Amino acid sequence: MSAPDTPDRADAADEAGADASADASADAAQRCGLIAIAGRPNVGKSTLFNALVGQKLSITSRKAQTTRHRITGIRTAGAAQFVFVDTPGFQTRHGNALNRALNKTVLGAVTDVDLILFVVEAGRFTPADEQVLARLGPDIAVLLVANKLDHIHRRAELAPWLKQMQQRRAFAEYVPMSAKNSGDVRRLLAICEKYLPVQPWWYGPDELTDRSERFLVSEVVREKLFRLTGDELPYTCTVVVDRFEEEAPQKKGQKRLLRIAATLIVDRDGHKAMVIGEHGERIKRIGTEARQELEQMLDAKVFIELWVKVRSGWADDEARVRSFGYE
Repeated sequence: MSAPDTPDRADAADEAGADASADASADAAQRCGLIAIAGRPNVGKSTLFNALVGQKLSITSRKAQTTRHRITGIRTAGAAQFVFVDTPGFQTRHGNALNRALNKTVLGAVTDVDLILFVVEAGRFTPADEQVLARLGPDIAVLLVANKLDHIHRRAELAPWLKQMQQRRAFAEYVPMSAKNSGDVRRLLAICEKYLPVQPWWYGPDELTDRSERFLVSEVVREKLFRLTGDELPYTCTVVVDRFEEEAPQKKGQKRLLRIAATLIVDRDGHKAMVIGEHGERIKRIGTEARQELEQMLDAKVFIELWVKVRSGWADDEARVRSFGYE
């Protein structure tokens, strides 16, 4: 027969039991799930994605096809972990190998998620929007995110449009908003949380993405390429990181050093000249702006070299499209 617990031992046992109960309760209360962001090109999906994650992970520009990969962004707030998936805009033109790969990425991303944010421009619904909507499965909850609300001058005009949208699909909820408004973003997060399954988190509380630093480098360089060439350069260009080397700090307090070499792939000799610019000024600026952003994003000292190569017809060559990282 064992001796009875002393008061100290009993208190310790009670505290241990209480801690275990609290841990079990916390685990049970955790929510986590996949949320896909889908829509036609240029409706603001990547801007919304970055706002929801709370940090820039997906590149943006005015050029269609800026987002070309499935990019995962993680936000942990309170007991909820949101795993957002930014997708390319669904392509309805240029039936080449690149666009087929992009559409395959979109369709793969919206088939196995807990919630879909279907993003459209508030007050507009185009045939391209209809093509995306038609591909969203009937068994997944879909929120209609009416983005760019700040472009609507008379909000009363939105009510008839929302009624028309209800006839197109039984959306779970309507969320008129602007991705640039932090209050709207917080409201959307609160709505999304209701649709997350109760289950343990998949990632650590400080993780932001499952993508590698090498991938982020290629995306940042491609964004600067698009932004600094504007409409001059067709969409058939991409970036391949040839070298990504990390050197540890030499002294305490110093940042690590990243040595990067990347190739900008274009379709024609004329495009190469556009990218290089007069006396090499444009490619130099692309490199400078990319380096500045990467140093802040990766908390490192960055040394970057950029080259330009012509690969005619690459976007129509399935083998080459795959070799450049498009599945």
